Amino acid sequence: MATQDLEINRRGFLAAGAGAIALAGIASSASAAQPTSDEQANIQLVNEFCAAWPDQNLNNIMAYFADDGAYRMTETTELADGRDAVSARIQTIINYVDRFEVLDTFARGPMVINERIDYFSGYAIKTWHGVGVFFIRDGKIVDWYDYTIAMEQA
Repeated sequence: MATQDLEINRRGFLAAGAGAIALAGIASSASAAQPTSDEQANIQLVNEFCAAWPDQNLNNIMAYFADDGAYRMTETTELADGRDAVSARIQTIINYVDRFEVLDTFARGPMVINERIDYFSGYAIKTWHGVGVFFIRDGKIVDWYDYTIAMEQA
C-alpha cells in the first residue's frame, strides 16, 4: 500500500508540475512584449530576404548580406564565412529553390528567428523544415544559421 501511495503522489506531483509549466508558457506568451521598431525592421528584412529566393537572383539575395556575413546551411555543414564564401554556398542551391514558406517569426534585438519550410525542385531534398537564426547589423544580415527539424528527400 505504501508503494501505491508513493506512486500516486509522484504522479500527482508530475501532473501538477506539467500543469504549472503549461500555465507559465501561456502566461508568458500572453504577456510577450510587442516588437520594437528596430525589431520590426529586422523582421521585415528577413521576410523580404526569404521572399526573394524564388527569383533565383544571386546578386539580389547577396544584397541582404553584410560584407562580413556568414552562413551555415545546417547544423552539420561547415560555416561559409565572408561574402565570397556565402555567395558560393548560396550558388549551390539557389537554382533549385521554389520558395521559402515562413511559418513563424519573432525578433529580440538584432536577432530574428523564423520557422520555415523551404521547397525545392530538381534537388536531392524536396522540402526542408527548420529554424533560421539571423543576426542583423545596420540593416544587413551578418550571420544566418539554419537548424533542421525535418527533411523530405526527393
